Amino acid sequence: MTTTVLLVDDHPVVRSGLRAVLDNGETVRIVGEAATGEEALTLAAHLHPDVVLCDLRLGQGIDGIQTTAALRALIPAPAVLILTTFDRDAEILGAIEAGATGYLLKDVDPEVIIDGIQRAAAGGMVLAPDLASRVIRGMHTPLPKLTDREIEVLKLLAKGAANKEIARTLFVTEATVKSHLAHIFTKLDVDSRSRAVHIAHETGLI
Repeated sequence: MTTTVLLVDDHPVVRSGLRAVLDNGETVRIVGEAATGEEALTLAAHLHPDVVLCDLRLGQGIDGIQTTAALRALIPAPAVLILTTFDRDAEILGAIEAGATGYLLKDVDPEVIIDGIQRAAAGGMVLAPDLASRVIRGMHTPLPKLTDREIEVLKLLAKGAANKEIARTLFVTEATVKSHLAHIFTKLDVDSRSRAVHIAHETGLI
């Protein structure tokens, strides 16, 4: 049985390459291509693909996670399989929570993608073993919830800004910055600025 697929990626060369290796006319047939999330929604509503193979970062407009949620709200809803180069925990969990049926990295063999497409169409979950363990762990230990201001402080920390620079950039006092840092360290369970930045990058908080 042939599975119909809509490709969603903002790079034309990637879409061409995927079409070349996936569209075999027997198990997989590419029925459309989209460069943005908005275009994907329009095409999916018109073409009714079995599976949407979607990148996580889509340039301008809505991202892959937002696109996934919107696609899953369609009637009928296609299965959504994320195919990306990004493997940060926050993004994997975000995609699964948005309704994606799987998450694969672009460095896998074409056969793995084809198998994933067929499993997604059949309603199965598609995750590499190491990603699956991280999803399960992440669901049991949710990522800490930082405020928007704490995220701003973390981003400035990641650029190497000192407390005085952070205070000046955010128009707050140094005492306020120290208070934000104390909350960040507690939430991330770290005891240093470098460790906070490392954890934030690793988990996709920044």
